[in-house]
Amino acid sequence: MAENSMTEGTIIVYPKHWLAVFLLVGLIATGVIVSTFVLYSAVTELSSKVKSMELAVNRLSDDINKIKDLHLSPSLAYFNVSFTEIYEKTINGVVMITGLAQGVLTEEVGLGSGFVVKYDSSHYIVTNYHVVKDAHGLAVTFFNGESYPAKIVGVDPYSDLAVVNCTAPSRLYSPLNVTFSSTLRVGDLVIAIGNPFGLAGTMTTGVVSQLGRTITSEFTGGYAIANIIQTSAPINPGNSGGPLLNARGEVVGMNTAIVIESQGVGFAVPSNTILRELPYLIETGGYDMHPWLGLKGVDLDYYIAKAAGLNITYGWLIQEVVPGGPSYNAGLRGGTTTVSVTGREIKIGGDLIISIDNYPVKNNDDIARILEEYTYPGKVVNLTVVRDNQLRVIQVTLGKRPPPS
Repeated sequence: MAENSMTEGTIIVYPKHWLAVFLLVGLIATGVIVSTFVLYSAVTELSSKVKSMELAVNRLSDDINKIKDLHLSPSLAYFNVSFTEIYEKTINGVVMITGLAQGVLTEEVGLGSGFVVKYDSSHYIVTNYHVVKDAHGLAVTFFNGESYPAKIVGVDPYSDLAVVNCTAPSRLYSPLNVTFSSTLRVGDLVIAIGNPFGLAGTMTTGVVSQLGRTITSEFTGGYAIANIIQTSAPINPGNSGGPLLNARGEVVGMNTAIVIESQGVGFAVPSNTILRELPYLIETGGYDMHPWLGLKGVDLDYYIAKAAGLNITYGWLIQEVVPGGPSYNAGLRGGTTTVSVTGREIKIGGDLIISIDNYPVKNNDDIARILEEYTYPGKVVNLTVVRDNQLRVIQVTLGKRPPPS
């Protein structure tokens, strides 16, 4: 019988250095597994945090946009106030202005509205120029019925603005906060307070119907009152000079005019104009910084464009260039041929203005708004015009508008 055959219980013995190798490999494998697990857990946790951060940023962005929308288009709900609260907050700053004017046979009493502002530690009352024009014996009546004689401090017929003061004691002055009308958007809530038909302290409400309108009056010498706010808030004779308020109770305009026999079509001078001119009216008695092109023109429409042979249907068609004026000196051209268009006599052949300093011009409203908001006498502007159906850019140095004739 052979004695050297191996049995089932045979044990293989490895050298000691191989045991060390196996142990090292095991430790490395265990480390790799543990490290991989830890790294995976960390990456998963980091990914979760990034996603949470992304959600937070998105929510914050949405909140910021909502706040912007609420700020630019304020509502009563946002400010948690009521019409009653706005009225009670502001009515003490609204006054009635009366004056005597010569009627056909006897002197007549004219009336309007105004509101109190504070400038350089003194109180003044802002109203419309047409409220105090040609009037004497001016008087201001405050919220409690007390009346005091008043005098004119400064006027600007071109913006239908006037500033008056009176001898009332300081306890009667409740100045209103005047903010920038440039924050307004079509559809914003607005509130008008004034004295229509002598009905003191009347409040009406509406919305901003449109911005950047122009209106004209007999005392502006044919020039447009620029950048007017159109509102649906009911405005009647006697409202002139009263404040147009936003949902915060801040002044964003001054009620100034209506379209006769219309409903829901009222106009207000923007507060930007008031803020710009107030220092001049108080300190110098007037405002002579209205820029002037020295042109007469007409809004282009489809029928005029067709008659003039133009290939566009918007802009402001120059009819006449004032001799010696800024546009005359710059070489702009007026109309050369008179034609009848939809019952109107129109001069064609002149330059067509379509932009000023890259601000688009569709009509006279745009020209008046751009000049008042973005320019000043002495500024050089680039007028883009269509001449012979080709675009040209002409530089014009703006002048000062002549005083009303």
